[in-house]
Amino acid sequence: MRRVLLSLALVALIVAPGFAVTPASVRLKNGAEVKGELLKERADALVLDLGFTILTIPRNEIAEVKRDEQAQEAKPSDATRQRQEDIFYAEADRSAMAVEENVKRVSEGVVQIQTATGLGSGFIINSLGHVVTNQHVIAGEQEIRVVVYRQRATGIEKETYSKVKIVAMNGFLDLALLQIDDEEAKNLPHVVLGESDIISQGEHVFAIGSPLGLERTVSQGIVSVRARENGGRWYIQTTTQINPGNSGGPLFNARGEVVGVTNMKLAGAGVEGVGFAIPASLLKLFLKNREAFAFDARNPNHGFRYLPPVSSERPKAEEAAKNSPKSKP
Repeated sequence: MRRVLLSLALVALIVAPGFAVTPASVRLKNGAEVKGELLKERADALVLDLGFTILTIPRNEIAEVKRDEQAQEAKPSDATRQRQEDIFYAEADRSAMAVEENVKRVSEGVVQIQTATGLGSGFIINSLGHVVTNQHVIAGEQEIRVVVYRQRATGIEKETYSKVKIVAMNGFLDLALLQIDDEEAKNLPHVVLGESDIISQGEHVFAIGSPLGLERTVSQGIVSVRARENGGRWYIQTTTQINPGNSGGPLFNARGEVVGVTNMKLAGAGVEGVGFAIPASLLKLFLKNREAFAFDARNPNHGFRYLPPVSSERPKAEEAAKNSPKSKP
């Protein structure tokens, strides 16, 4: 039997913009059959998503292609498959897409954070306007603005919200939770959080942010190391380009799920492609335990303000003063 040579790719970086993913069955000339989601039809090949990898099948090896249009129509939308976990969302069986398609799917949930001294990035995690960013982006700031980028028929429309409050923050984790507290902020788009514990070394990821103030910038790379320890914390090391202004932005996997929060890079002569992101697993712990990190404007360095304990010597001193001759009439 003639062996069919099939080329593999780790992510579908070649899906045509606007192409709808359709379930399909491909019968090869050697009698074998391959089933998956049809990502792209090229003149020389078909590109299928098998769930665990992306397969490119040469046209000259294909005998027949059957598309399941009914299954595509019955397939629920991303929004209906999402489930809420605490104040954030996750989505089971989320389909993988090319970067350009993922950008269309998730970019509205990525925001720019503006302060009096600089700017950073962030992302919305629910329709209530909760926004995640880095603590160092908003540390010590009194006025914070969030810029949301809406995709309209006429192009990108910017919405700036100045009524923003700090809900929780932690300097050790370098995470902060904000909330857009504006009545005008309605139907805010949000991203979904993924599982950073199951990402693989070499897996393709991409970031969206405002490096050097260049808003809505997309960069892509791979996971260099899934867990890199530094200062008692662990990070996702990635070749994705991260620069000042990217801080607090999301690191997405091929399914458009946030697997990390970009926060720093190694800089120096000859140093390139060594960026780091806080894993989504740590972010979820921070969000679920946000009360422990609740922000207090009177004491911005700690979540709660604790009163000093009452000294045990004080009651004795007061009692002695009452019994002294000077205190008696």
